[in-house]
Amino acid sequence: MTIVSPTPTTTTPTTPAPVAAPAPQSSMRLRELVFGAACAAAVRAAARLGVADALGEAPTGAEDLAAAVNCEARSLRRLLHALSCYGIFAETEDGKFVHTDMSRMLREDAPNSLRYIALWCTEPWTWDVWPRLDEAVRSGTSVFREVYGKGFFDHLHQDAHESAHVFNRAMTTSSMQSALDVAELLDLTGVTSVADIGGGQGHVLASLLERHPAVRGTLLDLPDVVAKADPRLRDGGPLAERVHIVPGDCRRSIPVKADLYIIKNILEWDDDSTRRTLCNVVAAARPGARVVIIENLVDDTASMKFTTAMDLLLLLNVGGAKHSKESLVDRITTAGLILGEIRPVNAYLHAFECAVPS
Repeated sequence: MTIVSPTPTTTTPTTPAPVAAPAPQSSMRLRELVFGAACAAAVRAAARLGVADALGEAPTGAEDLAAAVNCEARSLRRLLHALSCYGIFAETEDGKFVHTDMSRMLREDAPNSLRYIALWCTEPWTWDVWPRLDEAVRSGTSVFREVYGKGFFDHLHQDAHESAHVFNRAMTTSSMQSALDVAELLDLTGVTSVADIGGGQGHVLASLLERHPAVRGTLLDLPDVVAKADPRLRDGGPLAERVHIVPGDCRRSIPVKADLYIIKNILEWDDDSTRRTLCNVVAAARPGARVVIIENLVDDTASMKFTTAMDLLLLLNVGGAKHSKESLVDRITTAGLILGEIRPVNAYLHAFECAVPS
């Protein structure tokens, strides 16, 4: 037998294709993004100093503003100059400063104020946990206990009282602003009773009851939370006679019968809490009852930069997650709810209309 050797082949070395240099605007944009902490810190500083509250409608120089907020004028000019690059305040040709739409929202008295949201997202603990995001991504769990020696809420309420106050104000502001949008969206035709599950201070419930005088409501949340319920719902308030306030934990049980259950922004802590809450609603509700679930979505294109950032912060502080539309639909159907229409509430929230099986 003849063995034929393969014919040697000659390989010609190839030269790697040159990699195009990044476009100048891409390089500049990335440089800006990695300095994002400077922008966040500048917004926080302006909010804590009260600059937006001190600035009226007339163009004002840094010296006058500095005197009003008790700080050094040259440093304040530098702060405002940096913020004006982002459209937060604006600088006039003669070196004075005026409000923009965004800077007005840093005023505490603004109807759509984001002052406490801005403070909450830049609280001292955030600067401790953000640098450890790689650890949280690697493990898939919160890093908060490693940093502070205790869980997020324990630290907040036991060791960081100012931060807890900011958190409460931020959640109240956010809830009050979205409550009107929810009340406008929901059709309560045929509904005589509404249960706001994990409803915080009850701003959504109060807005619904004000809009629908024939409807009665129940607010269920943890005892410390409902103790500070919206004054409209408490004894002596204009809606008190139509409201039942129930201290409880929706993850354990929901001892409430209603035509409509509202679950807003509480299904983001962990999958087990989500599963138990939804199953408890199904177990408590009458067949055919409506369940409206309202959440921020990470694939909500109008607010993806905000919601994905909040999603990462949830991973860091409690190991939780914001939902995508797909993941929330999966949790809803797994719990046995019948999914109906999905509608936007505003730029940040979506409502999932569901029903308990008949």
